[in-house]
Amino acid sequence: MDLTSEETTGRVGPAERREVERRLRLYHHSRNPKLRDDLVERLMPLARSLALRFNHSGEPLDDLMQVAALGLVKAIDRFDPERGFAFTSFATPTILGELRRHLRDTAWALRVPRELQERALNVARAASGLTSSLGRQPTAAELAEHTGMPVEDVVEARAAAGARHAVSLFRPLGEGEDEPLADVIGADDPEYSATEDAITSESLLQGLAPREREILRLRFQEELPQWQIGERVGCSQMHVSRLIRQSLDQLRAAAEDTTKLAA
Repeated sequence: MDLTSEETTGRVGPAERREVERRLRLYHHSRNPKLRDDLVERLMPLARSLALRFNHSGEPLDDLMQVAALGLVKAIDRFDPERGFAFTSFATPTILGELRRHLRDTAWALRVPRELQERALNVARAASGLTSSLGRQPTAAELAEHTGMPVEDVVEARAAAGARHAVSLFRPLGEGEDEPLADVIGADDPEYSATEDAITSESLLQGLAPREREILRLRFQEELPQWQIGERVGCSQMHVSRLIRQSLDQLRAAAEDTTKLAA
């Protein structure tokens, strides 16, 4: 998008400024929507200049312009010319507030604390300015000196900036390649199967009597020998062995029935 010098600075001449002030007073008393539309058109250079301050954020410039225009409309509606303030002094913080709120609340793929979001934006803004003056990307130490932040806070802010935009798992690995990113980083997590097995086992165990469940817990969880289990539950080692075998056969049959039902 090509912008004229006037659009990027938000400056207007004395005659235009007086006309804007006159129309602001008229709108304050009449609330005529046509007057507001005219004021928005005349004052858009101010909104554009403020939106451009956040051009480093990675957010599409058109989206920033729309948010700034919304802030401009709110400023026009809320401005009271009778209080003697210049409109730009009132509108600038209103528009900047809308832009910062948009970047903080809607432009992050992952939710991070607001203080960290603000810090990430400040570091990104400082990095953009230093890159222009140094002719290269600034180091964390240079950013820390420029912003007055500890180096650790700068590093954390730059890492947090990675949460602003998500990367599609179906994005190709590189130019001219068809293989998606998911094929490289995707993998089956064995813990899912272990969790499913644990849930299934717990459900099947409920079909056993309490003593049989306790015997299986002592044998396979605490890994006690059968003679110690017999002493704990009050039966012989041979009886413990028989109960374990019967319980396992019962669990196996119940698992087979469950599989057939699922099929």
